[in-house]
Amino acid sequence: MKFIMAIIKPFKLDEVREALTEVGIQGLTVTEVKGYGRQKGHTEIYRGTEYAVAFLPKLKLEIAVAADVADRAIEAIANAAKTGQIGDGKIFVCDLEQVMRIRTGESGGDAL
Repeated sequence: MKFIMAIIKPFKLDEVREALTEVGIQGLTVTEVKGYGRQKGHTEIYRGTEYAVAFLPKLKLEIAVAADVADRAIEAIANAAKTGQIGDGKIFVCDLEQVMRIRTGESGGDAL
């Protein structure tokens, strides 16, 4: 099993969700986060005053998948989230040792 974390631009969420549904992913968790990478933030003008915005709004997706589905899920996220501009995000993949569905007590791949 694999645990996939993806940081994407907020306006790409619907496209990524649809792409994951097409490859058979049944659920994901989405968290609003802020951060920066090579973008180093940007400046905005509010009421005539310029402000530096160091942390940009992003979304963090968390998905637990079977190992044989992970590559397709990663490819779906990458293709759907890509704009070709700086700040498109990152995808992190970790091994997932154990999963348990609380309601039924199922564990391992059955709990996904």
